[in-house]
Amino acid sequence: MAIQEVSKFVLGDMCLVFEEETDYNRLGFYMLPADLADQRVCDKKFYRINSLAQVKLVGDIYPNCYGHGQTMHNCETANLMEYESQEVVKKDFGQEIHTCFRDQRGYRLENIITYYEGEDSFEMKNIFYNESREEVSLEMLSSFEMGNISPLLEGMGTDSLLVHRLRSKWSHEGRLVTETVEDLQLEPSWSNWSVGVERFGQRGSMPVMKYFPFVSVEDAKNHVLWGAQLAHEASWQMEIYRQDDGLHLSGGLADREFGHWIKKVEAGESFETPKAILTVCQGDIDYLCHRLVSAGEKYMKDLPASEEELPIIFNEYCTTWGCPSDENIAGILEAIGDKGFDYFVIDCGWFKEDGVPWDISMGDYNVSPSLFPEGLEKTVSRIRQKGMKPGIWFEIDNVGPAAKAFQMTDHLLKRDGKPLSTYTRRFWDMTDPWVEDYLTDKVIGTLKKYGFEYMKMDYNDTIGIGCDGYESQGEGLRQNMEASVNFVKKVRDQVPGIILENCSSGGHKLEPLMMSICSMASFSDAHETPEIPIVAANLHRAILPRQSQIWAVIRETDSLKRIGYSIVNTMLGRMCLSGDVTNLRDDQWDVIDRGMAFYRQVAGIIKEGRSYFQSPRITSDRHPQGYQVVTRVGKGGETLVVIHCFHGDLPEYIQVKLPEGAGQRLQSVYAYDQPEVKLEEGVLSYKTTENMNAVAIHLA
Repeated sequence: MAIQEVSKFVLGDMCLVFEEETDYNRLGFYMLPADLADQRVCDKKFYRINSLAQVKLVGDIYPNCYGHGQTMHNCETANLMEYESQEVVKKDFGQEIHTCFRDQRGYRLENIITYYEGEDSFEMKNIFYNESREEVSLEMLSSFEMGNISPLLEGMGTDSLLVHRLRSKWSHEGRLVTETVEDLQLEPSWSNWSVGVERFGQRGSMPVMKYFPFVSVEDAKNHVLWGAQLAHEASWQMEIYRQDDGLHLSGGLADREFGHWIKKVEAGESFETPKAILTVCQGDIDYLCHRLVSAGEKYMKDLPASEEELPIIFNEYCTTWGCPSDENIAGILEAIGDKGFDYFVIDCGWFKEDGVPWDISMGDYNVSPSLFPEGLEKTVSRIRQKGMKPGIWFEIDNVGPAAKAFQMTDHLLKRDGKPLSTYTRRFWDMTDPWVEDYLTDKVIGTLKKYGFEYMKMDYNDTIGIGCDGYESQGEGLRQNMEASVNFVKKVRDQVPGIILENCSSGGHKLEPLMMSICSMASFSDAHETPEIPIVAANLHRAILPRQSQIWAVIRETDSLKRIGYSIVNTMLGRMCLSGDVTNLRDDQWDVIDRGMAFYRQVAGIIKEGRSYFQSPRITSDRHPQGYQVVTRVGKGGETLVVIHCFHGDLPEYIQVKLPEGAGQRLQSVYAYDQPEVKLEEGVLSYKTTENMNAVAIHLA
């Protein structure tokens, strides 16, 4: 088995090495931090090249080595894809690397790496071309394949490789889980023959359910990490694959085995995968996540001008609980009109009929005559008179059983010939031109008619494995969700300057594709719970904090300490308030007002910076013990330190060693009381006084 280097590219501080197994004309690639590229020990490892072209056609031989049923990696189709050529294409934004493979039966695959100059990551995707004379069916096509992890370790690197994933469930988004390769049974066998695979992902239209579309492997001995994110709205998968000393990462669309996906490609046609975002670095998992998440910064340049200063939002949902009206909104506006809120969002229920809950009546979207007797014009005018941009809620894709739309079965998704139904939802066929026209009228028409400048887009159930009407249910799901994303883009095109909030039962759609076309997202549905700061901190590893909308729900029964805790939570992202604002005392408002003023001081750090986690591990989200520290260092060294004290014993002082480049001068402190905070020789000290208390500290 002869392996030779074919090419090497340095993209920023990353070195990409393409190498070929010459006996089979099989090309793969691996990568390292550029300044460590000369330290690789590949000659002291036994590893096989896995083709960069991981693809499976129906009818071709399935994988060997007990892989069949747990992976399609290294099947016959992939092994027949011979390396043909490689070309660098210069672009205004940077460069692309096009690597071409050809199967002599008439199939071609092009792997495209896209690098934006100055970024710490790059994108990868594959395009499959059917240049034969017959239709073929794909049942697996990965977006990326990354091999030879770790080229710095001799042999299999026993006890040196860690796997990081972000687990997720409703109101518990983004929990970091770290496991050893050994615990995942990814050590090679004594023969280096049988394969080990950890295939994971999610099936359905909530892409952040069970896991975020993310994986990282760490060489803990050399502190080098490799990581990937997928930008995809439907079912996806990641695979950690091993047969010998080299560990491999791959991922993309969920395949036939995992996601019920088959895709026909006619003669002369092609199919393109979702993109993956890849990086490698020396450091820790938080730095790797920062590099991946920062790839989203380029899309922030296209946001409405009002988003520049990270405006503060008021959403009335936790005030009216799904029953907004002109009358109660008028009362809310009187209470908050001079507080400096920038956006006011009318949440769900503005369409509900008397006695019918909002969560089973979405879909018709007729303004409720009982809640808004004079229509929405008057209410929108009230919002504007208070100096705020008006926003409104839609659940675009789904319909509830109390809506007339629920019976429009010709235009709803089906499975096995029956309307695809859960207890509270059916789903529009977003590929149906009639549905697009209907939603253009109901959604875009409403936004234009009343002059709404903000839309909250909710999504409160999942389609599951897929739907009828296509070569596979998984392909039906993929096409439906592609049409859904395209409709959101149509909203943005037809309502210039619209501010879009990405919501899906809170945080079930926090993936790079949707985040690239939205101003922000609901971070979670954890509205009033003690674990809000834990979830909010988790999400620094998954999305830009400037896009993470965190709620402070204030109750008239809240103590000042509780209000301060809630307000400090929002310093971990975008500030959004709701709750009993019409009944608050002056001293309660004083805590809120001071928090809003402090937030405006530190908004620039939230907008652009790097986050550091400097606290013991919190084992329970629901009943947290101990404390949490998140330090965010912005441009020029301005720094925000956010500390939360939970239950249990606390140290007398929480001491935070500030990261390199952090501010060294105490600027201001926010808490409900007057905390003792000291800064000496790069160490910040906060004297703890009570459980379930919080403080935010601004350094310059």
